[in-house]
Amino acid sequence: MFVNVYKWIIHYIWGMAKLISYLYPITKKVPSDFSGTLEITWYNGKKHLNTKNANYSYGLLQRILKFGLDKIDLKKVNSILLLGLGGGSVVQTLRQDFNFEKSIVAVDIDAKIIEIAKNEFNLKDDKNLNIICEDALLFMDSNNKQFDLIIIDLFIDITVPKEFLALYFWQQVLKSSSVNGVILFNASLEKTKSNALQNVIDYLKSKFLTVEVFEKVNNTNTIIIAKGL
Repeated sequence: MFVNVYKWIIHYIWGMAKLISYLYPITKKVPSDFSGTLEITWYNGKKHLNTKNANYSYGLLQRILKFGLDKIDLKKVNSILLLGLGGGSVVQTLRQDFNFEKSIVAVDIDAKIIEIAKNEFNLKDDKNLNIICEDALLFMDSNNKQFDLIIIDLFIDITVPKEFLALYFWQQVLKSSSVNGVILFNASLEKTKSNALQNVIDYLKSKFLTVEVFEKVNNTNTIIIAKGL
């Protein structure tokens, strides 16, 4: 009985979290096999998804990726591949801020992240959004479609796994990019570029017409935008 009452109280508080959050942040913690403990937090009437050290969606990250999207002519984009879904804030940004209603394929390895995106942030599969639970590296190995824009946002907490800084992965990315395709890479939270990241930049510069590197976006992230094969 006491367990049921406790659950009811927790459910009630979470239901009222938006109002309460104007006075005090309300956080729900969810374990993930890939990302450790995820935190869903209501703060000042807005819901955010965080890990121990980083914002995953609907906060700083959303502003950082919007910075990159602002520099891309989305009118020329008919298809998007999103590697790293998080809570789905970039999908919301594309739909609401840029009125992008065309095809998006979103890939994330973490089933718990996808569950949170759907249940907590109302992200839904539809005719123009296909959400796939798979390792991005394996997906790229088997992918035979090309996309006009590939957004790469592959972090575990604050780190880009080393396999996504290896040239083999980027060769697969190029194979999946259309002739006039664009790559938007949320590349690093590090203060200085690693040798692996510099190698990626050099590789992209050898393949694309233009490559722009924006450091300390929002005083934190390095963003790379490559245009035109």
